[in-house]
Amino acid sequence: MSRREVHSRESAVQRVVTSGTFSLDGGVWEVSNNVWIVGDDVEVLVIDAAHDADVIAAAVGDRRVVAVVCTHAHDDHVNQAPALADRYGAPIVLHPAEAPLWEMTWQERTPDRALADGDVLRAGGVELRALHTPGHSPGSTCLYAPELGTLFSGDTLFFGGPGATGRSFSSFDTIIESVRDRLLTLPPEVEVRTGHGEATWIGAEAPHLLDWVARGH
Repeated sequence: MSRREVHSRESAVQRVVTSGTFSLDGGVWEVSNNVWIVGDDVEVLVIDAAHDADVIAAAVGDRRVVAVVCTHAHDDHVNQAPALADRYGAPIVLHPAEAPLWEMTWQERTPDRALADGDVLRAGGVELRALHTPGHSPGSTCLYAPELGTLFSGDTLFFGGPGATGRSFSSFDTIIESVRDRLLTLPPEVEVRTGHGEATWIGAEAPHLLDWVARGH
């Protein structure tokens, strides 16, 4: 990758780390989330508005928010989506299969637009292609920016393997299928920007698929 390509990637993507809790199946866990702001100096997409709307808004500044995109609807990824959407007059975008999880957090508010496999979202000259990758949850969706060589993986793929599947609405066999068929087929140099923790690369994770299957998580 050239220096120009690295500069383009970094200038188009901003990470904001917020902290709070994740709740499901009667458990509560302390978590830190990556909120991704993607676009340019004029307009952006906000991916996974978590925990602190004011911190996210401070990073967005006076740019136009084209959409608040949710990779999935676990509460730690959507608990600030309505606040950000209302502040900027932007739609909330979510795969419809996430409805049962969304309703655990937002009974009186629904997403504004359905996110389907193959959809293309645009902001500031960046295109994000939706890749439906169920397993961590039924509607989990990764967002691939080919021009940036970047994948926003939500909780589907991390450094060291796939996301957790031991809770309601999740399936290990399904997430393995999604990762194998939809993500590990991307170019090895694609950087994976995850929902929590540090980034990885497709080429770094692909050799370990059989190890993940053998360990069962």
